[in-house]
Amino acid sequence: MKLVLVESPTKARTLTKFLGGDYRVEATMGHLRDLPKNRMGFSVKSENGKTKFLPDYEVAAEKKSKVADLVAASRGMDRIILATDPDREGEAIAWHVAALLRGTQNSKFKIQNFQRVVFHQITKDAILDAMKHPRELDMNLVDAQQARRILDRMVGYQLSPLLWRKIRRGLSAGRVQSVAVRMIVEREREIESFMPVEYWEVFVKVQESTKMYKNVQEGEFDVKLIEIDGNKADLSKKNQVDPVVEDLKKARYSVEKVDRTEVRKRPFPPFTTSTLQQAASRTFRWSGKKTMNIAQRLYEHGFITYHRTDSTNLAKEAVENVRQLILSKYGKDYLPSEARFFKTKNALAQEAHEAIRPTNPIDFYNPGKLEQEVGLIAKDAFRLYQLIWKKFVSCQMADQIYDQTTIKVLAQGIKKYGLKVVGMVEKFEGWKILYQSSVLGSRLSDKSQSVIGLSVSGVEKLKTGKPETENGEQKTDQPLPEVQVGDQLQCIKVDPQQNFTQPPGRFTEAMLIKLLEEKGIGRPSTYAPIVSTIQDRGYVEKMEGRFHPMPVGIVVNDFLVEYFSSIVDYDFTKNLEEDFDKIAENKKGWNDVLGEFYSPFVERLKKVEIGAERKRIPAEETGESCPKCGEGRQVIRSGKFGKFLSCSLFPKCDWKNKYVEKSGVKCPLCRDGDVVVKKTKKGRHFFGCSNYPNCKFASWRKPGGELAKKQEI
Repeated sequence: MKLVLVESPTKARTLTKFLGGDYRVEATMGHLRDLPKNRMGFSVKSENGKTKFLPDYEVAAEKKSKVADLVAASRGMDRIILATDPDREGEAIAWHVAALLRGTQNSKFKIQNFQRVVFHQITKDAILDAMKHPRELDMNLVDAQQARRILDRMVGYQLSPLLWRKIRRGLSAGRVQSVAVRMIVEREREIESFMPVEYWEVFVKVQESTKMYKNVQEGEFDVKLIEIDGNKADLSKKNQVDPVVEDLKKARYSVEKVDRTEVRKRPFPPFTTSTLQQAASRTFRWSGKKTMNIAQRLYEHGFITYHRTDSTNLAKEAVENVRQLILSKYGKDYLPSEARFFKTKNALAQEAHEAIRPTNPIDFYNPGKLEQEVGLIAKDAFRLYQLIWKKFVSCQMADQIYDQTTIKVLAQGIKKYGLKVVGMVEKFEGWKILYQSSVLGSRLSDKSQSVIGLSVSGVEKLKTGKPETENGEQKTDQPLPEVQVGDQLQCIKVDPQQNFTQPPGRFTEAMLIKLLEEKGIGRPSTYAPIVSTIQDRGYVEKMEGRFHPMPVGIVVNDFLVEYFSSIVDYDFTKNLEEDFDKIAENKKGWNDVLGEFYSPFVERLKKVEIGAERKRIPAEETGESCPKCGEGRQVIRSGKFGKFLSCSLFPKCDWKNKYVEKSGVKCPLCRDGDVVVKKTKKGRHFFGCSNYPNCKFASWRKPGGELAKKQEI
């Protein structure tokens, strides 16, 4: 009889269906032991000039009954099969379980009684194959996890108390979370210091003048001014634009050049953990935490491959299967002659891991089967499954093909003017067919097909109607008229447009995750908890989907930048991540990595403890006097539970009150109350009426312009 150990009950139930009566499957419910919560949890020892770190692991009180259950379940077993997740965290859980079972009194288990199996998808074939190919525990992966855990504990448990003494109690610092806060604070300062610069663009509506048209608008197209006398059209003031506009109105127009080419747009790689979180954030406005929770359930029920991966690698068998699916459902025109395999950008990604993909793409065409097998396949889970399915299937489909026409126009006036337009007309949708309508019809509508399919990789479908300016060029997806070089054109209208450069935008969750990944900060599996943590700590707030730094976050960031610059340095943090990878590859010792960090960090802590002055979190003035003492002013302060009103003379005057943040607009429903910022029980901001409950207005977006759909929360 063999005992199989996995992390979760769901995973245990799924494996039980595939394994026969010779196996018993039990769940560990995550980590069974860890560093203690109430102390540092490790000691430091010096031997022969080298520093060694000795973790003091213990079983948490709430896990002791689970350990007892597993010990009881192991009795009478010939072998213990450790089937935890195929990553460092899963390897560490397996190692801890083995240590606990071997360490029990009168245990018969020796190291050879334990086997480690890994699989990247929970399907019958994958499970049975894994059972045929067990291996030993990989201590390099375990050591990499231990190094990360101890270093994070080292920073958090020594730096956080210092913040309590120098700023305010209850604050925390972290090796990755503090870098994420720094990114948000620095972006806010870029916005605050931004000085808009005026610039002008000039558009001319022209029409081929020698042809007869049935209606006035036929044959018209818009071109953008790009050159004046051979130089770039750089117009920054109205007094520069006015003479140009007058000259263009009187100028003679002709077609100078016409280029017609075929443009192919290849599909994008399948999802990694990071790109899946980014896509779900953009498409559904989900947090990374929600995305990962749903992906976890889909994985445990066997519907997708392992969802914590930074690899775009695909199994040959999976590619062959999906190519057969494409051929049968869409025909040979939609199937390229050769299969596509994508090179992982991250050189440190484990190619043995796969990208996130459906385990059986054909199931997508049978939603009833999905719902019958997994009760959780309701709206949200199915939406995420659909997103993953489309990304995987589309990556093996034929290119989207456009006919691109570039027309360059010469305008002869007092000066010579070069104008240009680029038109792109789709002639074969290729892989985009998956995003142009819902594959399942009314089962689930596509929400923003351009977002699902394209904007994740920064390419958006061109809008129909008024041409867009892209990379300084005029672009349109409307067909351009058939013109030839030398054709004379008639000027219909000259349209000068004043613009101002815009500050960089505040980060959305997708943007922040993308930047963390680009800079090598943290790992994809850590992004969701990091984003949640910096909000829970009150360092940043998400308003209308974008992160704003809070006063306490700014003060903590500035303190860390001033006194612990290496902790929040991008390159330093990236190099640490690379060191963890080298430990996993047996290219570096975990004690060596920790030792290089430990001594300088401890010395710096001592100096800052003595030399750093206490920092104050600035209060925001309201302009009103204190209703209690009359001498002080009402100010807005940031506390552990958010903003509140207080007297500026605190602690001399202890007056305080609830703070209500007004948006500056009246309620569009009752027309009487003010629209104020509120929070849901989960801490998400929304806009509601100050007359609630008499007025039930609520919106995720601030009223004004196109009002978001009203809903009761």
